[in-house]
Amino acid sequence: MAQILQSLYKTLFAGLVLLIVVLFIATSVTGNPIQFSHAWGSFVMRWLHVLSGIMWIGLLWYFNFVQIPSMASIPDEQKPAISKVIAPTALFWFRYGALATVITGLLLAWMQGYIVNALTLQPGVVAIGIGMWIALVMAFNVWFIIWPNQKKALGIVAVEAPEKAKAARTAMLTSRINTLLSITMLYMMVAQQNAAL
Repeated sequence: MAQILQSLYKTLFAGLVLLIVVLFIATSVTGNPIQFSHAWGSFVMRWLHVLSGIMWIGLLWYFNFVQIPSMASIPDEQKPAISKVIAPTALFWFRYGALATVITGLLLAWMQGYIVNALTLQPGVVAIGIGMWIALVMAFNVWFIIWPNQKKALGIVAVEAPEKAKAARTAMLTSRINTLLSITMLYMMVAQQNAAL
């Protein structure tokens, strides 16, 4: 087991195998086999949307609750471990978590037949529509403000020291804006299916 858990990819594969085993057992016990239908496909898309969203918002909150506040207390000689190794990797998963969340969310809305109504804030899907628009703004921020500025701040793109400092501040403030927006966005996403609006 330790050999599996030492590899992220083996761990993820083992997690999928466990899911299949649990589904097999659950369907055997209940006598309700999985029906590979449109409804099941929509459910799987929703599951992928939630997984992607956890990656995206989890990293957003990691940056804002852990990494940014901790940077001031990290000795200067240790900061390259964050800026050269941890941050670029975390930002990769952050960007693609955002992209996967948006794509799976739009596909889910299309599969469920409410994409146009939600994006035009029609009655019955106003909450999810507001959540979708906020998520689209947040994803735009990730790809077109945070990431370009982080590349400068982390030295991936060479710039002068003043521009590097300005880019770091812009990335941080935009990340804070996304954290602020995430509270309403998450509420609206959950409110739609729970009639909490």
